[in-house]
Amino acid sequence: MIRNILILTIFGGMLFFTACATTVSTPDIDTGSAEPGGSVTRKGQPMNLLGKPIAIGKPLPSVKLTEAGSMKMVDLSQEKGKVLFLSIVPSIDTKVCEAQTHYLGEKGDKLPAIVQRITISRDTPFAQMRFAEEAKLKDIRYLSDYREGEFGLAAGLLIDDLRLLARTIVLVDKTGIVRYIQVVPEITRIPDMEKAFAEAVALSQ
Repeated sequence: MIRNILILTIFGGMLFFTACATTVSTPDIDTGSAEPGGSVTRKGQPMNLLGKPIAIGKPLPSVKLTEAGSMKMVDLSQEKGKVLFLSIVPSIDTKVCEAQTHYLGEKGDKLPAIVQRITISRDTPFAQMRFAEEAKLKDIRYLSDYREGEFGLAAGLLIDDLRLLARTIVLVDKTGIVRYIQVVPEITRIPDMEKAFAEAVALSQ
């Protein structure tokens, strides 16, 4: 446990110079999508995505994540009856990831109650809770893949060199089936959140 936390603390420091491009004050929106299990770029430099790719029309893989706050182990594949809006970021403590999470928390308030907003990252649960408190974004559910990156590998979203999650939006319908995926091709940009909101509303009907 201590070893994992130390490793992720180092990751967090590295991210200020890598995955989320802290020099970006107003992140651009990327409307394109890469493929899970394919590759993404950081400032044009390609990075491979490891793991078994998730796919539209298939169930969300069964993986346990740690829920910030309660520290309970959660398997999202077993949660039925709600639309799951998964906002996946490399690290919530960096500028682009922070912008994506604020977008989800603030503008996502217009989504129907049946849509559950979830942020997933490899930050420790403690870092996620600190962010939630400081950003006043407690209406989002925070799940951590900090242990072994199992969620990233099960979804084809683990960045090879960085061992962080690719910036992605995944929507899961009320029966547990993946219905929408956007893997942001250039990770210094944010996803097309408005398009994802519209898709989530349609799935809630």
